[in-house]
Amino acid sequence: MPYLKDELHHSGWNTCSSCFGDSTKSRTKLMLPCLISSRIYVVDVGSQPRAPKLHKVIEPQEVHSKCNLGNLHTSHCLASGEVMISSLGDPKGNAKGGFVLLDGETFQVKGTWERPGGAAPMGYDFWYQPRLNVMISTEWAAPNVFKNGFNPAHVKDGLYGSNIHIWDWQRHELIQTLPMKDGLIPLEVRFLHDPDATEGFVGCALSSSIQRFYQNEEATWSVEKVIQVPPKKVKGWMLPEMPGLITDILLSLDDRFLYFSNWIHGDVRQYDISDPRKPRLAGQVFLGGSIVKGGPVQVLEDQELTCQPEPLVVKGKRVAGGPQMIQLSLDGKRLYVTTSLYSDWDKQFYPDLIREGSVILQVDVDTEKGGLKLNPDFLVDFGKEPLGPALAHEMRYPGGDCTSDIWI
Repeated sequence: MPYLKDELHHSGWNTCSSCFGDSTKSRTKLMLPCLISSRIYVVDVGSQPRAPKLHKVIEPQEVHSKCNLGNLHTSHCLASGEVMISSLGDPKGNAKGGFVLLDGETFQVKGTWERPGGAAPMGYDFWYQPRLNVMISTEWAAPNVFKNGFNPAHVKDGLYGSNIHIWDWQRHELIQTLPMKDGLIPLEVRFLHDPDATEGFVGCALSSSIQRFYQNEEATWSVEKVIQVPPKKVKGWMLPEMPGLITDILLSLDDRFLYFSNWIHGDVRQYDISDPRKPRLAGQVFLGGSIVKGGPVQVLEDQELTCQPEPLVVKGKRVAGGPQMIQLSLDGKRLYVTTSLYSDWDKQFYPDLIREGSVILQVDVDTEKGGLKLNPDFLVDFGKEPLGPALAHEMRYPGGDCTSDIWI
């Protein structure tokens, strides 16, 4: 990209499964909204898939002036052909959970998706379910709070999110706010892929829980906690208790398995959600993290493990950081994992990651009985990039994937 310190974070497509049946639409542009600079890059990946080229740059001034929003995150295409991008703040870095709407052909900023004055107090991720006339969005914090690192005092001050927001999809209005059940920083949200499904899951990062949201008979929404990763009592870390820090979740395309990453503890988990109200642990694998043997952290009390895991070495490289973003192959048999969360938090929690660069790992999945196993022969090392170590975050498949496509 032509600029530095944009903080490319999440990505999306100019069109996806929500436009199925429209022969004029093709998945040729990758949308790259920037978390810090508020730029939006549109990358042409259709003309020459092995040699992507920059198609357009939407400067932050256009986003600021037309939407009064900034700090952009999730990008989804809509059935209308438009592209919608969530925001975390206003142009000054204060919390504001609004949505930028782009023309899907010209990529001009059209304005906000929500009605004037109708933004949520905080923003982050979102997912919509048109058959239910609903969208759900989540919360991280104001950009001014998180951008320079994590300060535990901000948690006590109530500056981190703890709610999800329910929107009327047709009216573009916020209709309900749901507090999480002992849940702090609800980040990634996923409806079941079944377009008629009236439930889904959200990962609460700091409280390390998975919460199920569902529609009631009277068309209101509720949440319940269905998975809790217990904290570990530790020595040599910033706090006496270490959370798992669930930073990404996804559902397999058949809605059978839920996967999530504990960026601090260092493990990726697979749960059978045949009964969404009672997920069952089916697989687990450790891929680095903060509690490996020989590191600065000593685990004093652990409700799950009997000993600290070994450091991860793949193809001769000791992997820095912990499992962060995850992406599942369409057949559900390969789970890909990156290790960088956000550069200023990387510096704080995993300084070696800045020096070594992040990686992509592959985990082989047992789709019949459940189970996860690291592939020892697969490694993409971003520490060897020509311009220096790079921090890889989200992954996308050219033909669509578990976290970009919404069926209508």
